[in-house]
Amino acid sequence: MQTWDHKLPIYQQLADQLAAQLLDGEPAEGQPLPSVRTLANRYLINPLTVTRALQALGEEGLIETRRGLGIYVRPGARERLRSAERDRFLNDEWPQLRARLRRLGITAEQLKWEDN
Repeated sequence: MQTWDHKLPIYQQLADQLAAQLLDGEPAEGQPLPSVRTLANRYLINPLTVTRALQALGEEGLIETRRGLGIYVRPGARERLRSAERDRFLNDEWPQLRARLRRLGITAEQLKWEDN
């Protein structure tokens, strides 16, 4: 069962989860997303909340509504999302993470980038 963080609006959390799925290739570009009703039932939330999450993804150019057909992943959405996420990580998260590693005295040699 999904738990929601009270710090962010639920629609934004759902949009973030759906974006993560798109980044993983689910569904693939050109393929349909589940319907609003299906998503609302899956996450046990109001269909209007799902609609707002999908609007946010549409505003980012990741999905498109095809009248009478449904909501589809736009071509190039995965790379556009990957590029935006990389920029956000490098500009926002990495500096904080690097500072924390330094404070803890963790060196690059101690980090294991790949599993054995």
